[in-house]
Amino acid sequence: MSRRALLTLLGASAVTTPLLASPAAAARARAGGLDDPAKKEIAMQLVSSAENSSLDWKAQYKYIEDIGDGRGYTAGIIGFCSGTGDMLDLVELYADRRPGNVLAPYLPALRRVDGTDSHAGLDPDFPADWRRAAQDAEFRRAQDDERDRVYFNPAVRQGKADGLRVLGQFAYYDAIVMHGDGTDPTSFRNIRRRALNRARPPAQGGDEVTYLHAFLDARVWAMKQEEAHSDTSRVDTAQRVFLRAGNLDLNPPLDWKVYGDSYHIG
Repeated sequence: MSRRALLTLLGASAVTTPLLASPAAAARARAGGLDDPAKKEIAMQLVSSAENSSLDWKAQYKYIEDIGDGRGYTAGIIGFCSGTGDMLDLVELYADRRPGNVLAPYLPALRRVDGTDSHAGLDPDFPADWRRAAQDAEFRRAQDDERDRVYFNPAVRQGKADGLRVLGQFAYYDAIVMHGDGTDPTSFRNIRRRALNRARPPAQGGDEVTYLHAFLDARVWAMKQEEAHSDTSRVDTAQRVFLRAGNLDLNPPLDWKVYGDSYHIG
């Protein structure tokens, strides 16, 4: 399943100028988005609770393990994977910015294992060297920049184009983090397309809550197609909880559960 970078998401053409010019759409445009620094911090904590069982997302720059999902090594603040191309993109960026860094010698192996779950050419030292690299502020900045370029910014851009507030933008972000935006049926764009078959987003004159329930239904369907993602609690006992409470702007306090663990943001 590809999670390689795409600079634009399909479907933006569905938004029309008259709808965006309506009073309701104008009000949504003025509202804060997930890219507001305080909201982005919440987004990072929410994803970290699901990906790393911790709210301390900044502790995850050094994280690396093979979680047995067929994607090879999963690492860093967003789960860059050796088998899906985004880890390769990250290490290439780091090598451009810091030539001769500790991870640069692994680039040939990362190119070879792309698209597989193989560790060939990476073991035994790659995990330790990843953790060494994470001590470098330049590598941490590279992780931040790739997270934003590949996942965060496209999700927020599409969410705003669909007229969604903060929670909806986060639902898009969490989906693209897990599923990527490839062409397979469980990718973000096809989850969104599945939702659009059932409901319209606000930018197309639909009800936001109704549309978000349809999107989360489609997300749950996608998760259940893959054993490694079949636990849908990050939707059922997190995003759906906020939606049912009408907290469309993800305003604290927030209480949720993921995989049975409870979390709180005050």
